[in-house]
Amino acid sequence: MKRSYYSKSVNELLTEPLEGILGELASNNEFSLDVTQRNAWIQEIQILKEQLYFCTEGHILFEYSIPRIGKRVDNILIFNGVIYVIEFKVGYDTKHGKSGIDQVFDYALDLKNFHGESHDKVIVPLLVSTMSMEVVNKFIKGSDSVFNPLLANKNNLGEIIFQTNNLINIDCQINPTLWENGVYKPTPNIIEAAQALYQGHDVKEISRSDSGAINLSLTSNKVNQIIDKAKENKEKIICFITGVPGAGKTLAGLNIANSRHNFKEEEHAIFLSGNGPLVTVLREALARYQVENNPGTLKKRALSEAEAFIQNIHHFRDEALKDSRAPIEKVVVFDEAQRAWNKEQTSNFMKTKRRLDNFDMSESQFLISVMDRHKDWAVIVCLIGGGQEINTGEAGLPEWFRSLQLYFSNWKVFVSDQITENEYLRNYSLNEITKGLDYTVDKDLHLSVSVRSFRSEKLSFVIKSLLDLDIDNARRLYKLIQANYPIVITRDLIKAKDWLVKKARGSERIGITASSGGLRLKPYGLWVKNSINPAYWFLNKKEDVRSSNFLEDVATEFDVQGLELDWTCLAWDADLRIDNGGWSYNNFSGTGWKKIHQEDKKLYLLNAYRVLLTRARQGMVIYVPEGDKSDYTRPSSYYDETFI
Repeated sequence: MKRSYYSKSVNELLTEPLEGILGELASNNEFSLDVTQRNAWIQEIQILKEQLYFCTEGHILFEYSIPRIGKRVDNILIFNGVIYVIEFKVGYDTKHGKSGIDQVFDYALDLKNFHGESHDKVIVPLLVSTMSMEVVNKFIKGSDSVFNPLLANKNNLGEIIFQTNNLINIDCQINPTLWENGVYKPTPNIIEAAQALYQGHDVKEISRSDSGAINLSLTSNKVNQIIDKAKENKEKIICFITGVPGAGKTLAGLNIANSRHNFKEEEHAIFLSGNGPLVTVLREALARYQVENNPGTLKKRALSEAEAFIQNIHHFRDEALKDSRAPIEKVVVFDEAQRAWNKEQTSNFMKTKRRLDNFDMSESQFLISVMDRHKDWAVIVCLIGGGQEINTGEAGLPEWFRSLQLYFSNWKVFVSDQITENEYLRNYSLNEITKGLDYTVDKDLHLSVSVRSFRSEKLSFVIKSLLDLDIDNARRLYKLIQANYPIVITRDLIKAKDWLVKKARGSERIGITASSGGLRLKPYGLWVKNSINPAYWFLNKKEDVRSSNFLEDVATEFDVQGLELDWTCLAWDADLRIDNGGWSYNNFSGTGWKKIHQEDKKLYLLNAYRVLLTRARQGMVIYVPEGDKSDYTRPSSYYDETFI
């Protein structure tokens, strides 16, 4: 992919005929050139020729690629040590639209965060609505040297650049060749990643590949080797990919399923998830993307196609109950496989919901049995998150091995070298769970670095230390990340919301989260029992009252697991609180709090907060209420020690 369609000095732009510039743009264009695009380019060229007469020593780029967003910015002007990100709205009326302002801001932030040659540079986004009225710009520079978007029209673009240049007045020169060819290290959120993979991109095109982060392609390549081995030797293999929260397990799984979906080679692959909100959000995001980028596409058809790419594991299970034949899929990727139900939970569900009185298998056992129906070869890829079990009956990794030991010992097993961690094995030893199995340990099956929190790869270690109540270590680790990943705490919800609003720029998403057990947040206007539509919450525009950005509806761990926002507020209730230096686990029932004594339920509650603490990509505020002495369910003593 060409980084830009046209890249020359401003002096060359000023002297080269319009037809020559237009011809070069057209020849590098990857898509068919329609009349609308051609006319837009002509106007842009004419305006730039008129307005940049004083920037002869600058450098201009047309249609510069922004890989993570999957779009191209109209122009990049490099002049006197400043990077101007210019987006045109040709023929627009007297107003600069909010969506356009967010768009150019997003481009600038993307360069700052993910483009190596832009990390330490001043970046100025400029929205040019050609026919708009003149406005008085406020020159506001962020702490990261990215200015708030400036607004211009076709007549004053040059004047605004001239004013900005005099205001900044820095002694810095940027080599345009080095800048254009600088390493781009994108870290897409899971929605952006799914959209890119759906469009045919590979994981290495949309994810980071620097030495400071685990290269997701290593894991994908390893699993592809395992699939090739199974296919060649007619073997049945199950492999377990482990990883810290936000390490890209779902991204790796989507990439594997997408790359092995080869119908001609009878290698049908599918991505399955039991996470309802995740499936709903990704399907909706893919469908909206298709409709937006392919005029004439019907939403219903787009949704149907997305459902074939990402399926609910329970639908797969139910189809297998109806049909005893081997499924068409030879490769299945089970997302969040640690959440598969134990035998008791599965049997109860089958009895009450499916009228199967004698069903006596755990979910993992049944799912393996379905793939075992194949006569020749099959591969199961289980994506396992440590400490992510959050609901009753979620059996974790040991149940998968129990099923293999008792019923499918003929299957070969591949596991990561980090599987011995207690968060995965839950007090079992590796020898116990692998006894009698043909297993191989491979380090490439573990993703150890969070790519969700692109500003801080050490966040997962901070959260683990915090929940382990290793406070000294948590403080030590936080000092290493606080400059890049702010975590603040407050007892004022209004201040928490204000912090979020001030932090978010462009189309960055914010939202309030809380534990599903946080029932005494209700007096503060946070009602965790209110059902949200996750697609609206994660995808709708900030002006929509159902959107996360509106800061009105609160999402729980069940709504957000596997998904992410840029900035979050975690409202911390008294269900999990510090009491005499240790965690106190509580459930609100009827009119008061009751202690939780079952170890499994304690684990689910602790993991709920682990999920909530790892949803933000850029930073979070933790809100701990003051409590109320007049309310016996919310005395300050329930909150004070947690806050401190």
